[in-house]
Amino acid sequence: MTGGTRCADCTGCSTLVEGLVVEVAPNGDVARAQALAERLGVPVAPLGTAQATGALCLRVAEEGLSLEGDGMSLAADFSRMVPRLRTGNLSRELVVRAARPRGAKGTLTAVDATAGMGEDSLLLAAAGFSVTLFERDPVMCALLADALARAADDSALAEAVSRMELRGEDSVAALPSLGFSPGVVLLDPMFPERRKSAAVKKKLQLIQRLEQPCDDERGLMAAARAAGPCRIVVKRPAKGPWLAGEKPSYTVGGKAIRFDCYAL
Repeated sequence: MTGGTRCADCTGCSTLVEGLVVEVAPNGDVARAQALAERLGVPVAPLGTAQATGALCLRVAEEGLSLEGDGMSLAADFSRMVPRLRTGNLSRELVVRAARPRGAKGTLTAVDATAGMGEDSLLLAAAGFSVTLFERDPVMCALLADALARAADDSALAEAVSRMELRGEDSVAALPSLGFSPGVVLLDPMFPERRKSAAVKKKLQLIQRLEQPCDDERGLMAAARAAGPCRIVVKRPAKGPWLAGEKPSYTVGGKAIRFDCYAL
């Protein structure tokens, strides 16, 4: 697997949400916005169009790409995660504890089959994994590609993101012919919203306009197995059911979330 970011045209990504437009902030790059709109097959609209019509928009600004809608804004931004990447903190991260084999030596490889905003993948990359990320939704893919590109210019993040490769594809179709056997496959399928945290709820409201809860859990697990990993790690709400009803070999848990581990 080669390092770096790749999401050239989101070929194989799912269908775009209806009514999506691209807008350019006053400090945004018009040429970049036009290229993004052409790649996604959506129009460039005057600033404020989405707010007036209730549509979603991808807003191109100097500080990065964001998804705007319903009075909310969502952007993938790894800079706020830098404190979590420090050695002492990183070793306590649940996803790192679940994915890293005890006494492991040599190159560690992981596939994040449901990348989303890429935060768990960043933690694994910072812990030394080479990570292939799959994101089938073209809007999420664009947001994540933008975050990776900005992080590559940040000295605190550059080394970690150099071990991350983004693919705009449906992992269920891609995993059986991956071309290598990863050490771990990470699954974090969309889970029906829990009505507790207002902050999480706002974030999920935008994401759920793009992606619906997983409707083929067995297919996702089967694809993960077909990649030939040593283990599958599934991220779930602390009190959520097992994915596809399959009992894990063991669980690494926290207060809000847990990671179910399937040793293969």
